[in-house]
Amino acid sequence: MRIAVCVKQIPDPANPGKLDPDTRTLVRDEKLILDESDSYGVEMALQMAEATGGEVVAVSMAPNEEFGGLRTALAMGADRAILISDEALAGSDALGTAKVLAAAMRRAEPDLILAATESTDGYTGTVPAQIAELLGLPSVTFAKSVDLGDGEVTVQRQTEAGYDEVVCPLPAVLSVTAGVVEPRYPSFKGIMAAKSKPADRLGIADLGIEAGDVGWAGARQEIVEVAPVPAREAGEIVTDAGDGHERIVAFLEELKIL
Repeated sequence: MRIAVCVKQIPDPANPGKLDPDTRTLVRDEKLILDESDSYGVEMALQMAEATGGEVVAVSMAPNEEFGGLRTALAMGADRAILISDEALAGSDALGTAKVLAAAMRRAEPDLILAATESTDGYTGTVPAQIAELLGLPSVTFAKSVDLGDGEVTVQRQTEAGYDEVVCPLPAVLSVTAGVVEPRYPSFKGIMAAKSKPADRLGIADLGIEAGDVGWAGARQEIVEVAPVPAREAGEIVTDAGDGHERIVAFLEELKIL
């Protein structure tokens, strides 16, 4: 059983983010870290691999040969890593990212692909489903529990009313929700072992991808404006003169809540 996990490396949320004034995109020229959302996918993959004797492959697309987040995944216990880094990838939108990750998955040939529901610096929530579509694989979103069977996977898919039980054949692409497992902290032994674990560093040519299909040239999305969050307006103070309940009902009716 080979399980591939999509690992996004993001600027440290503890530091104030910077936007490029020309492209209105996030500047990623500093050290990047493992996205907390993806740590749940890594942990779920590790638990399944430990139960089946399988292998975990961490896959990431990042600028500047950045490897910090992947190194964390390796220190947690992933067996090997694949990094795709290429200047032509700058400006890639969600679909461009999915094309690159899908190509890397074809190379890795996993039995199961895990990803976070959405990244904490993008929030599109579309990349896992796009990877599945590009690979022609089943896609199950919002997985809160995953059980591997003989050639299939059973997923409890979180919904507003509880969960749906979904059974689909392998290979498949699953996006997991935050909080489904408790990610382990890398041990000192794991940190030291990560330094010697195999890692492939690839460019788009290695994956058979044309420069015009990714990056700014291939992007189908454009950020046209960035504006600060509007200041929160002061609420209305209602002094109850015996008719407070009537005014609350009238207010809710005005909002069409009642």
